[in-house]
Amino acid sequence: MEAAFDLRLLPHCRDLAGLDASTRAAAEAVAYSSHDPIGTAEMDSLPSLRLIAHYGAGYDSVDVAAASDRGIRVTNTPDVLNDDVADLAISLFVMQARNLAAADDWVRSGAWGEKGAMPLTRSASGRRVGICGLGRIGREIADRLAAMKCDIHYHSRAPKPVPASWQFHADPVSLAEAVDALFVVLVGGKQTEGYVSRQVIDALGPDGVLINVSRGTTVDETAMIEALQSGRLGGAALDVFLNEPTIDPRFSALQNVLLFPHIGSATEQTRNAMGQLQRDNLTAYFEGRPLLTPVN
Repeated sequence: MEAAFDLRLLPHCRDLAGLDASTRAAAEAVAYSSHDPIGTAEMDSLPSLRLIAHYGAGYDSVDVAAASDRGIRVTNTPDVLNDDVADLAISLFVMQARNLAAADDWVRSGAWGEKGAMPLTRSASGRRVGICGLGRIGREIADRLAAMKCDIHYHSRAPKPVPASWQFHADPVSLAEAVDALFVVLVGGKQTEGYVSRQVIDALGPDGVLINVSRGTTVDETAMIEALQSGRLGGAALDVFLNEPTIDPRFSALQNVLLFPHIGSATEQTRNAMGQLQRDNLTAYFEGRPLLTPVN
């Protein structure tokens, strides 16, 4: 990016205000890789801004409506990360079912030699599973689960063209009532805040498991923690949280939850592909060509 563009590197969006006036006046594009919000103040500080090229599939930290009002285009980097996020979701599901993190510790700690075999765990294959948000990534997860002989249920805004055996649910509570494990694969943003509500969590029940690879905002985190503490929810496997990276300290005391540091797309191959797509959108803008992955 430094080789291709006249670039100014900033650690945070709030640092835009610290740029000198001439630099801010000349800036036409922002290459964005952060969960810090870009709103009206940030956009208005760059009077010539015409493109926000976001690094990531989710763009809930960008005020897209405000950008559209100002004639600013927004792009993201979808699809190139689908496989890695889906793979991680399945890994979380299997690790939680088979208690694999504890199994590794069972060997390292010497417990295997001292105490013998670990307690039995639960099969991952053949389970009733729900996908809350059957978009690009949700579909990849569902296809992997189908190969694991799971019974697939899903919820989205409308039924999708899927195999006849996959069952659509018009609301998330109905979905949670029907399954043993619920995968949350929703887009972030105001429209999905707390979408997996206390009612959804209670419907999943004491034998149910919640896997979240979307955004921490999509789940009522307080309700989830309380349900995990009381046993009203059987378990969880989480790659996303509210207030990342300083997550709620109550998680650390829970033995029925797996905690991952938001690494769904964190492979060299996928992050390189995301960076390339971000740069390709920037290049398309400056060359006057159509943007590759426009959001607005």
